[in-house]
Amino acid sequence: MGEPGVRYPSLDTPAVLVDLDKLEANIREMSQVAAGAGVELRPHVKIHQCPAIARMQIHSGAVGVEVGNVDQAEVMAEAGIGDIMIAHPFYGQRKLEKLGRLLGKPRLKLSIVIDMIEQARDISELAKGAGVTVPVHIKIDTGVNRYGVLPGEPAVNLARELRQLQGIDLAGIYAHESGAVPTDTGVAEMALEVGSIMTDTAGMLRREGFPIRTVAVGASPTFRATCRYLREGRLTGITEIHPGGCVIGDMFYVNTYGSTKENCALTVLTGVVSTSHPDHVVLDAGLKTFGGDSLIGRRGEPDFFWNNMPSLGSVQGRPDVWLGRLGAESGLGYYTNPNMDAKDRLRLGERIEVVPNNATVVINLHDRMYGVRNGEIEREFSVAGRGRGS
Repeated sequence: MGEPGVRYPSLDTPAVLVDLDKLEANIREMSQVAAGAGVELRPHVKIHQCPAIARMQIHSGAVGVEVGNVDQAEVMAEAGIGDIMIAHPFYGQRKLEKLGRLLGKPRLKLSIVIDMIEQARDISELAKGAGVTVPVHIKIDTGVNRYGVLPGEPAVNLARELRQLQGIDLAGIYAHESGAVPTDTGVAEMALEVGSIMTDTAGMLRREGFPIRTVAVGASPTFRATCRYLREGRLTGITEIHPGGCVIGDMFYVNTYGSTKENCALTVLTGVVSTSHPDHVVLDAGLKTFGGDSLIGRRGEPDFFWNNMPSLGSVQGRPDVWLGRLGAESGLGYYTNPNMDAKDRLRLGERIEVVPNNATVVINLHDRMYGVRNGEIEREFSVAGRGRGS
């Protein structure tokens, strides 16, 4: 009789699907929110690593893109993206060699985020050798406790050191709001706090004679609130926002108010390969497909565990199926109501879609994504940056 309930029969499973209507709507929203607040949009493309999607974002109004590392900048530059910011500070000979090649590309506008003078010294040497001036941005640590210098005087002190280097143009300051903020109100408060810190620090730098042109904030959970405060006049001086993951969406961003489940554009198509046990089904997608992020930071929330298992993805249309275990190549979906009628159970060969916990990891595990619309495959997206992370 063949496979019951087969979707996209031309695809083997597992496969990564991108709902084009949702993707395009998310891209439009980013652009419209930025335009309404009078700020430039530079989306972070580390989640999709796909030049074709980056071009869609630029066509919709983005001034350029932001990448996580030098390797991703190389991918975007090779694809003809002409305005790129490298958002994560870096160090090391191999990365500097790649940067040197990028600085030699004609018509490429490249800017770099740093948080130590040692990083800037190496960039300065490359810039002098290439006969160019490199715009740099100081990364400000506004509470993430990852990269960055503290706001205020520490940032001014680093700027004073940068002033001594040739080939370096201190163009601006950059912050990335992050952290466990469990409420919509908390996200909005973080946006206002970080925006205020950044504009105050920019003011200190300008009073020291630094012509700061760019003040960049705006992660996926916070950029809407940041832009609302700008429209209302409660914030001033922010010039650029850089949301990233919400253009795709996943369960992480659903839980941090960066997206809604309805707006998540990416799903994993997977098939039921065994129904031999009454309490669960076996799917043909496991750690090598999903990556296994359990969102462990949510472990204190009451709905994090079911039968002592975290959720490893949200099964579309089946809230009664809990994706609770992943092996290398298989996943186990448990029935939260094991006494359900047999007709309501998943069938052998049935295909389902799962919104992953971490779309960044999922995309990085695959060479391509399939753009779908109205149940049909419309295009393929090459994950050109896969394996190019440093």
